[in-house]
Amino acid sequence: MAGYAFVMLLAGIGIPLLAAINAALGVRLGSPVAAAAILFCVALTLALIVLAMTGFRGLQNLPGTPKHLFLGGAFVAFYVLSVTFIAPKFGVGNAVFFVLLGQLFSAAAIDHFGLFGAQVSPLSLTRAAGISLMAAGVWVTQQV
Repeated sequence: MAGYAFVMLLAGIGIPLLAAINAALGVRLGSPVAAAAILFCVALTLALIVLAMTGFRGLQNLPGTPKHLFLGGAFVAFYVLSVTFIAPKFGVGNAVFFVLLGQLFSAAAIDHFGLFGAQVSPLSLTRAAGISLMAAGVWVTQQV
């Protein structure tokens, strides 16, 4: 479990880095959409390399997969495009803090209802208080 937590910590560290780097690329290119397209090309290339290294496992199940499970790609595109457009004007910290707030609320709902096959973790009073405390922390960071 500690290994999972560490990997997810690194992923969390990567989100603001992604936002800052891609926003800077969008400014440099004069096109946030071009920056997003480049990001996706690099990501696709790396994902295909890892897929090849693992023997293309899972692709045989693609035809029977429910189509709504492909919406993850749309959410990634929305995140990357929105942060690439907004971060240079709103600030990377502001953009990521509000992303974090959205993640807190949606993660709680997904866990509570076990959406998309997620492990059910009911929203107890203690957990709601913790999420509220984290949300309050995000709010405090926005106070100038």
